[in-house]
Amino acid sequence: MVINGIRIRPGQTLNIDIAIARLPTHTLIDLPVFIKRAKEDGPVVLISGGIHGDEINGIVAIRKMLEEELITPNKGTVIFIPLVNVYGFLSSSRTFPDGRDLNRSFPGSKKGSLASQIAFILSNEIIPIIDYGIDFHTGGRMLSNYPQVRVDYKDKKGLELANAFGTHFILNSPHIDKSFRKEAYKRRKHILVYEGGESMRLDDYAVEEAILGTKRVLIHLGMIEGEIPPKDTIQIKESSWVRAKVSGIFSSNVKLGDEVKKGQIIAKITDPYGQVKVPVKATNNGHVVGLNNNPVVNAGDAIVHVGRI
Repeated sequence: MVINGIRIRPGQTLNIDIAIARLPTHTLIDLPVFIKRAKEDGPVVLISGGIHGDEINGIVAIRKMLEEELITPNKGTVIFIPLVNVYGFLSSSRTFPDGRDLNRSFPGSKKGSLASQIAFILSNEIIPIIDYGIDFHTGGRMLSNYPQVRVDYKDKKGLELANAFGTHFILNSPHIDKSFRKEAYKRRKHILVYEGGESMRLDDYAVEEAILGTKRVLIHLGMIEGEIPPKDTIQIKESSWVRAKVSGIFSSNVKLGDEVKKGQIIAKITDPYGQVKVPVKATNNGHVVGLNNNPVVNAGDAIVHVGRI
């Protein structure tokens, strides 16, 4: 196994810094990669976070795995990349300084934009040597996701791993063009996307579920020992956002994870003066997999994400 020209031998634990570029201050930016390889050969699994620089929960989950030595494989190799998008992290932004989204930049280019260059590194240094991956994400600004795994249901191996991950929901999520997950799938690698919490806000429960799910997958693959009972996982075939019909102050009647019935009042929107009160009803039976935490909304804003089973 070779990463960035450095050979990782059986039984070795190594930290590798892949040079990316320099900031305008000429400070060198590296991509830190942490590798734990068992003496016995087995699957190679990537655990990655921070592809979007403002999604902190995944970064913290991987940091805890490394800091507390929660994962040491007795078979195969685990590659940790806690923070992929250093630029976005420094600016508390989802994207790069030029506005490009790394997760829409694959397979990348050696001489392209910063996002394209990092995508190129992942496409050529990491994807070829892995078998599976778990990529940690969160919801957007003021949009919180209940712990869930997203996988294309056409990917049978991916769906198997999603069930092994064992958190609350599995969402059917077709591969998106130029995404990390699709680029890996084109090379017959299987990457799960875990979503939990919201950007720029730490969520201890989302972090805990990320760690437990990762352990369950590695146990399922025979890479570590142990037994962690899964949650009561629900498979979501389709999902959609209920949107605000009017602008005003948004107050939810439901919590993340709640089951809802068609026609149920799940929220209300009022004006600031108490003159207007508009109920928001569920349009389908399902479960609340995402929720807008912003109390002030405009007409058309996504407010409650309902997954249908």
